[in-house]
Amino acid sequence: MKRRTFATGAISAAAGLAIDSTCQGRWMRTLASELHAQSSSPYRSDRVVVVIQLSGGNDGLNTVIPHRHELYRKARPKLGVSSTDVIEIADGLGLHPSMKSLDRVLSDGRLSIVQGVGYDSPNRSHFESMDIWQSCRHKKDRAPSGWIGRWISEYQASERPDSLGVHVGAESLPMAFLERGVQVPSVASLEQMRLKAKVEQVGSTDVGGDVASSLMKGDERGASEGDDAELGLLGFVETSTSAAIAASERLEMTLAQTAAPTGFPSSRLSEKLQVISRLILAGVSTQIYYVTLDGFDTHANQPAAHEALLRQWSEAVAAFTDRMKEAGHEDRVLVMTFSEFGRRVAENASLGTDHGAAAPMFLAGPKLPNLLVGDHPSLSDLDDGDLKFGIDFRAVYAAVIEDWLGTSSLKSLDGDYRRSATGLQLFKNRS
Repeated sequence: MKRRTFATGAISAAAGLAIDSTCQGRWMRTLASELHAQSSSPYRSDRVVVVIQLSGGNDGLNTVIPHRHELYRKARPKLGVSSTDVIEIADGLGLHPSMKSLDRVLSDGRLSIVQGVGYDSPNRSHFESMDIWQSCRHKKDRAPSGWIGRWISEYQASERPDSLGVHVGAESLPMAFLERGVQVPSVASLEQMRLKAKVEQVGSTDVGGDVASSLMKGDERGASEGDDAELGLLGFVETSTSAAIAASERLEMTLAQTAAPTGFPSSRLSEKLQVISRLILAGVSTQIYYVTLDGFDTHANQPAAHEALLRQWSEAVAAFTDRMKEAGHEDRVLVMTFSEFGRRVAENASLGTDHGAAAPMFLAGPKLPNLLVGDHPSLSDLDDGDLKFGIDFRAVYAAVIEDWLGTSSLKSLDGDYRRSATGLQLFKNRS
């Protein structure tokens, strides 16, 4: 077992969230005590945040593109996106052409792009930088604790029927949810649970273990996007079999409150957001959902891969926000997208880009006062070849926690970023 796999499993087990089962596969985290039949849980009007993590380091410079800038063309003679292809959003600034699905979100004023987001002393390791984004702490100050987990520990009422946070996906539970005493369900696949239940009903526990192992093998990142596609993401939870079956039945009952929505494209991220839309519309009172889209580490042959990923993300976000709007929930559901870092300004010799620093974040869903927040990072004033950040990511988190969720961010972010958050005016015109 690799060191990081062991550490993650140990921390999750200590937090009461999961059982590391290398021999048996990844058993789903329990939802039994977190979700229940909605006949006993009336609809609540609490605001919701859906966090989308773009793993691998999204190339922000080819996502929000300064297509007319001479230094952009010079740094990216092969990777640069032509001015004739971009989706123009401001003078000299455009979105990647694969993001055309966001046209209707843009025209409705339901998208904000926070430019040049990062943190001081940027770390170019995937694991370290992602841990900083999820814990809001640098390594020397870090404990096994995440910003969402700390927020849940402060606001989860014992009588509340649903967990304040839910992770959707077959990946390992993100560090963002970790905190002593906090239990967070991780929703993955009912089809996987049904297969395991069928195996056990015929008494073939040995075969069941083999089937589970073959279905749920994965590297130290957990089940990544290939596994997600196989699992289908209709929901389920990992723990002991009996508890998981009971939880899946309750989850099925919850999902049965609304029909499977139409209009969602066929993709891994879309399947996850479709599950979240059904839970929201069924009245589950969870306030923070978390999903991951992997594959953004584009060191080589970037154009086709990045195009496909941005198309998948934009189509899924557009379908989800449209579904919320159709159901009358657009004013209470916010989608926040981030990546652990951007890419270097200059392309490399392999038709790709290497690990960088600052990158854009995206907010979508409700009416938002500003399409562009902050200035696009300078292409002439670089930090060792990387874009310098202008906005600390914790200021964005603080704005979401304080101004959107209406709660305190001090414990969650382990610091006071309220003044910086106020300056962003992300929700200036919202009550």
